[in-house]
Amino acid sequence: MIRTPLIVALALALATAATPALAQRSASSPGPAVLGAPAPQDWRTPDPDNIMVIDTNKGRIFVELAPALAPTHVERIRALTRQGLYDGRSFFRVIDVFMAQTGDPLDTGVGGSDLPDMTAEFTFRRGSADPFVPVADAGASQTGFVGVVPVMTQSPMLMAMTADGKITGWPLFCPGVAGMARGSEENSANSQFFLMRQAYPSLEKRYTAFGRVVAGLEVVRSIKVGEPVSAPQDQMTRVRMLADIPTAERPALRVVDTAGSWFAAQVAQMRAEDGADFSACNLKIPSEVK
Repeated sequence: MIRTPLIVALALALATAATPALAQRSASSPGPAVLGAPAPQDWRTPDPDNIMVIDTNKGRIFVELAPALAPTHVERIRALTRQGLYDGRSFFRVIDVFMAQTGDPLDTGVGGSDLPDMTAEFTFRRGSADPFVPVADAGASQTGFVGVVPVMTQSPMLMAMTADGKITGWPLFCPGVAGMARGSEENSANSQFFLMRQAYPSLEKRYTAFGRVVAGLEVVRSIKVGEPVSAPQDQMTRVRMLADIPTAERPALRVVDTAGSWFAAQVAQMRAEDGADFSACNLKIPSEVK
């Protein structure tokens, strides 16, 4: 399949947008010591069918998929992972203060799977019964979390005025967020994806986010940089869904629940410390792998 280079608009965004003035804090590093360690009830065990385990030559990365935000793209990621398409794929375009791109069978940026391109899922619809953890309210909009993914939505007051009783939301491209690469056409995402090394708000409502790194962000940030990356390129040596790893060798993963009391205490602390500079991208979601 001959394809135009993907993530073209990402490169343009990097060239034209100012670097976000955000303190870059790891999405998977331990929380502030003043909060103390999360209690047993503050942790949750993710659905293993929603955990993408990426083994690389630099270490292991765990990505939790977010079907509530991008169901079609999550299903594609699962399917290609189970086909083995991602095994041995290179990180061929990596920008230090931006992202690491991979998932191309040709390792060049112009390849894709034999499956059709997907319709964009840049935004999602949020109803009153849908899981959402608010962390900031600006009146006209709310910022919060759907699982581990930070999002912004319209004001919930608008729910009463919409035909479906829902409002529009969109993911925030914070460190660790996983997004689908595409070409100049919005509906051109296929197999290539990228992992955010730093926050980059310019991508919001322009790219589909399908999950977030919950462990291994330091691995993402250690991947060799280049546009394109010079040889030898770092690789995804093997990619599996956690549910498909044999029980005897399956790692045990747990993640702090963004709906729990420890996370709520962190939000309160960060809002007090950062004031007007508060950002959902600076909130930590601790994880443990055994």
